[in-house]
Amino acid sequence: GSGSEEPQPSQAAEDGQQEAEQDWAEAKAFYDNLVTKRPRPPKPQNAITVAVSSRALFDLVEERRIYEEHGVEKYVEYQQNNENVTLKPGPAFYFVKALEHVNARLLELYPDDEERFDIVLMTNNHAQVGVRLINSINHYGLTIERFCLTGGESPIGYLTAYLTNLYLSADSEKVQEAIEAGIASATMFTANKDVVYSDTQLRVAFDGDAVLFSDESEQIVKEQGLDRFFEHEQLNENKPLAQGPLKGFLEDLGKLQKKFYAKNERLNCPIRTYLVTARSAASSGARVLKTLRSWGLEIDEALFLAGAPKGPVLVKIRPHIFFDDQMFHIEGAQKLGTIAAHVPYGVGQKYRKS
Repeated sequence: GSGSEEPQPSQAAEDGQQEAEQDWAEAKAFYDNLVTKRPRPPKPQNAITVAVSSRALFDLVEERRIYEEHGVEKYVEYQQNNENVTLKPGPAFYFVKALEHVNARLLELYPDDEERFDIVLMTNNHAQVGVRLINSINHYGLTIERFCLTGGESPIGYLTAYLTNLYLSADSEKVQEAIEAGIASATMFTANKDVVYSDTQLRVAFDGDAVLFSDESEQIVKEQGLDRFFEHEQLNENKPLAQGPLKGFLEDLGKLQKKFYAKNERLNCPIRTYLVTARSAASSGARVLKTLRSWGLEIDEALFLAGAPKGPVLVKIRPHIFFDDQMFHIEGAQKLGTIAAHVPYGVGQKYRKS
């Protein structure tokens, strides 16, 4: 070699990790000397980080209209003049509340464990708007300690720095950008009816193809029809599907569920997961269930609808969030009062745009 003493990439990464650990140790030592009843945010390496935009967390429809019609200066002025007016809940609000309930239960069982949800407000708002956001968060008693206000710049680059596990936004372009960066993301849509959500159990519903799984099977449906799809799924019943963009988040939920099971809390677990798929159980369901088994993941309830609308089933479940890649399922869920999140991934997006 050249005799260069520069560290190799792996060594540089290891050194960087050691420096980060040292920084956290010093920060912990500092905060340990402070007396507070508020739990400190967990280390990002240990946390399940959910980044939420301000328009997903709060209802900012009127504020958005002012921004679009009158520009950023009038928008900032309006927010500052109304910073003591509490914002109303947005589509991700009750999901965030449910995450925080899970955290409270985890802290009861594992006071020193940091494997829990960390909610980050990730917004391209200007810092001057931050006071109203802080006031509203405090009004509702939310525990959101980390903010990222990017002053008009895209916040997507910060998602990696925050070790984000899930990003929720009302901006479909930002969500698409995040998906392309390999981050689990979805666009939030407000339900058209008011629904009472469980305040003791986080309920998360997932579509299957192009959400938990890859879009390989959907490609066959679109290009070769249902009969070829059924034939393909039966022939490949024992071959696990490739993972989709939300597989990692289901995995995160499963890890937390097992922490409750370990304390004999299975029947009182504050997390419940649902698979709500248009697949037919007899014709194409076995591959889905075997894929989940191969991943070592459990799903609490699996509903195979064989093409029937998902809305009526979701009304019964009342999930805090429902992830789907098809907008017609999102719209159907919305009409019946379900808060839905669109995952812009897979071949279905091409057909939707054409």
